[in-house]
Amino acid sequence: MVEIFRFYGGVHPKQEKLAKGVAIEYAPLLERYTVPLQMHIGAPAKLLVQKGSKVLRGQLLAEAGGFVSAPIHSPTSGTVKEVTTCLGVTGTQWQAVIIESDGEDTAADPLPPIADWQEADPEILKKRIAEAGIVGMGGAAFPTHVKLSPPPEATIDTLIINGVECEPCLTADHRLMLENPEQIVRGILIVARILGVKNIFLGIEKNKPDAVEVMMEKAKGTDIRVCPLEVRYPQGAEKQLIYALTKRKVPTGGLPLAIGCIVQNIASVCAIADAVIDGVPLYERVTTVTGTPLVSPGNWHFRVGTLYEDAIRLAGGVKEDPAKIISGGPMMGISVYSLQIPITKNCSGILLLSPQEVSQYQSKSCIRCGRCNDTCPMQLMPGILSVQIENERFELAENWHVLDCMECGCCSYVCPAGRPLVQHMRRAKMEVSARRQSEAAKKKS
Repeated sequence: MVEIFRFYGGVHPKQEKLAKGVAIEYAPLLERYTVPLQMHIGAPAKLLVQKGSKVLRGQLLAEAGGFVSAPIHSPTSGTVKEVTTCLGVTGTQWQAVIIESDGEDTAADPLPPIADWQEADPEILKKRIAEAGIVGMGGAAFPTHVKLSPPPEATIDTLIINGVECEPCLTADHRLMLENPEQIVRGILIVARILGVKNIFLGIEKNKPDAVEVMMEKAKGTDIRVCPLEVRYPQGAEKQLIYALTKRKVPTGGLPLAIGCIVQNIASVCAIADAVIDGVPLYERVTTVTGTPLVSPGNWHFRVGTLYEDAIRLAGGVKEDPAKIISGGPMMGISVYSLQIPITKNCSGILLLSPQEVSQYQSKSCIRCGRCNDTCPMQLMPGILSVQIENERFELAENWHVLDCMECGCCSYVCPAGRPLVQHMRRAKMEVSARRQSEAAKKKS
């Protein structure tokens, strides 16, 4: 009998994975790409080109702005039409480079392939990952070379690969596992080589039996253990995935490396294999474009800098006007108000919702039902916390571990009073973080 792994709490939203049976398609070359310089957590990349510069596909547009940063590469060949700003997913303005394609899509010289990666020095492999601009592609966009450089005092013995894709509607990782399993396995083994670990888990929800079967077959003869996971959102959250697979708990305010674990996303390890074995930097990714208003939901290889407007057009356009457009999935995604937003390295999906799928309701008073407490994967008390936050008692919220909230949305999903619980938690986290930064700045001055 196959063991099924699980965690505390969670919910069972409708999956609505309309594109799970649709093979990945390569997007045709566009006339223009808007490439932001901030596609990662950390320091912005430093621009190396200027207006009028000729560039090639894969050429360095901007170098890393520090250790916690990542370089940016051109998605095609052409001319730097403009150095400007563009709208980001959160509504902020990012510095960006507009590349006007020459229609040739000429590639720059690739990074030298590391053919003997099985025996290569881990530092050489990490350097390649940094050169290729690889970041966490599951949403966080944390520079991967930093994540694979734990402090000397940390003892890492376990590598966990996140193939869960528990967010409703999204299917990009599922299709990657079905269509490119060999490269995924190579990427996993490269990361294991860097970390020096042999305890390797690949977690996949059991509602993807085809992916489980394929990855089990391709992982034969390696140290990779493919683990079917219970279908429960947010099974793919880092702390929940670690607990489900190892029964280890990440301490409050701590990181997985504190308990000997490092987690990598499926798309990230695939990009690592591309960079190490083929010398290809990260300038494209698989993104799901889906939703009932769309004519043809699907999974696409998009170049970074592709505008949402173009992505939706390539998916056949819409058959009815959407009521909401979300970057990401319905639970943790961010609602956007413009289609002039570019696809970035961490954009896993673009979701369109119809008017029938978007609830219109008025928030009411908490009825003390406790459903939010039962479903919170972090075992917080969102209902009580939200009342304190509404009254701006942020210090109390901090003492009650509001910073442990991962903003998964389970509490808001089950609340019968329609309270914006996750929005309250997000506000408190921002307030607490801002206060901490202010206090730290005062101590330095």
